[in-house]
Amino acid sequence: MEKGNITTVFEFVLLDISSQQDGHVLFVVFLIMYLITVLGNLTIIMAIRLNSHLLRTPMYFFLSNLSLVDICFTTATVPKMLANTLSSVSKISYGGCLAQMFFFIVFGMTDNLMLATMALDRYMAICHPLHYATLMSNRVCKLLVAACWLVSHLHSLLHTLLMSRLSFFGSNHIPHFFCDVFPLLKISSSTTHLNTLAVHTEGALIVNGALAFIAFSYARILMAVLRIPSIEGKRKAFSTCGSHLTMVAMFYGTVIWVYFQPSSNFSPDNDAFAAIMYTMVTPMLNPFIYTLRNDKMKEALRKIFSRKLNY
Repeated sequence: MEKGNITTVFEFVLLDISSQQDGHVLFVVFLIMYLITVLGNLTIIMAIRLNSHLLRTPMYFFLSNLSLVDICFTTATVPKMLANTLSSVSKISYGGCLAQMFFFIVFGMTDNLMLATMALDRYMAICHPLHYATLMSNRVCKLLVAACWLVSHLHSLLHTLLMSRLSFFGSNHIPHFFCDVFPLLKISSSTTHLNTLAVHTEGALIVNGALAFIAFSYARILMAVLRIPSIEGKRKAFSTCGSHLTMVAMFYGTVIWVYFQPSSNFSPDNDAFAAIMYTMVTPMLNPFIYTLRNDKMKEALRKIFSRKLNY
């Protein structure tokens, strides 16, 4: 629709992160990373489901849900990026852009809250071992996961509705390889103060609140572990936390880099690299982080592959 010389945008052009020469190379690299992410996380889910007698603690219930979220999180952006890598023009419709942003935020925020829930589980297991079975019952675990999904959907709906009220005229080139909040705010023709305020207040409250809770949980865990008399007991307690802490560091490091800086400081190159880290690299590495450092997971995987070989 045109009004004078102003044209309303009905589709966007996403940033092409490859040149024509290396487009096919990047397509292969990103496709391999995506397949490893999906297959790796599906393997984690299958191992936990098929070995419920061995992996029956809440930690593995939360891990299977985190693996599902990681698959969805990566799928929200990577398939479209793969298609755009081979295309001459990386286009996405206005509705498709808002839908991609909605699901990207949903799964990203669910990832954030699931990490906090897993920290709660470790805190209860180490600091309140006698009451752990009661405090982290099957019903409580399911309610915690449901709460993560509910909060994430409400959070994403708020930011998607705020984005839908903005106008886009003239340039339709998004300086990013998928539809995200700050890149869209960068090209909007409307006043974006309310959107930016929501990111730095409501968004920061949820993300930083979850991170603060994780820090508090591990401070209490550290105090409890230091009181354990045996070195073997301390080693065992720390080993159950090491994988989770590695995931927390990778996830929050890139998220804070992208979202909690002034929107005026947005840099397409730097933020595209950070986005690749938390949308592709971190979900891809999570299965390896948990399986390589966890004896029960390795045993469960051995049982699965031995069954396959026996057929």
